[in-house]
Amino acid sequence: MAAPHAAPSSFDERVDTARQAAHRMRHHILNMGEAQGQGYVGQALGVADLLAVVYRDRLRYRADDPEWPDRDRFLLSIGHYAIALYAALAEAGTLDVAELETYGADGSRLPMSGMASYTPGMEISGGSLGHGLTVATGMALGLRHQGNPAQVYNLLSDGELNEGSTWEAAMGAAHHRLGNLTAIVDLNGLQADGPTGTVLSAEPVVDKWRAFGWYPVRVDGNDVPALLRGFEELAAAPADQPRVLLCDTRIGRGAPLLETREKAHFMRIEEHEWQLCRDQLDEVNDR
Repeated sequence: MAAPHAAPSSFDERVDTARQAAHRMRHHILNMGEAQGQGYVGQALGVADLLAVVYRDRLRYRADDPEWPDRDRFLLSIGHYAIALYAALAEAGTLDVAELETYGADGSRLPMSGMASYTPGMEISGGSLGHGLTVATGMALGLRHQGNPAQVYNLLSDGELNEGSTWEAAMGAAHHRLGNLTAIVDLNGLQADGPTGTVLSAEPVVDKWRAFGWYPVRVDGNDVPALLRGFEELAAAPADQPRVLLCDTRIGRGAPLLETREKAHFMRIEEHEWQLCRDQLDEVNDR
């Protein structure tokens, strides 16, 4: 089966498809998170819109054949965002929704940090931040040498912009003119040590990526129409230039109870709050 976006549709239909996918993904995320009582739920809720757009509108893949050689590659650099990617893979049909119930359990194919050896559709193992774009650059270069038309997408965090290896990879991708490589940066403004802007600011982030030879576009990462248009703008960029979509997101998006919570990097959620969050998701979706 090809990617869901293969059938032509209007822009409004594409928006609605991605929005409904993101809504279901947020429910999956909360259901998985409840099994642990804590975790990286806030970040996952924040990137649900962009992952819904990627998997429902951009990627070429076969849900029943995760190793299809001509598939577009989606690399999750941020291993602790695995809970979000599992929700996207379930939405895409690569994982069965029922398997999400095993998240984080002993023997599960869905560990709390992404492991390529365990999970269908997980292209690389995550954990050590800053290595994803280096792998993506090498992969994009290798695919080009093979004559494979596949695109490579790499989701990384704003905290990873603190890593020198990220910028080494950015220079390498520009040097090799890898127009088959797109980086997606989650700018949620928070990392383990505190607000990203006070730990080590990457601003002016658009100018930095442009100076490194990339074609940058910055959008509201929780605005589905803006995401769709952002990817379309990147697709029209020069064919030999790597692209980057910089996405401003809000931790806990869709559940106001979590959007304002302090110490949101690794979030503890009380037992009675999970259903409150689900109710808030449905209220927001119905507006």
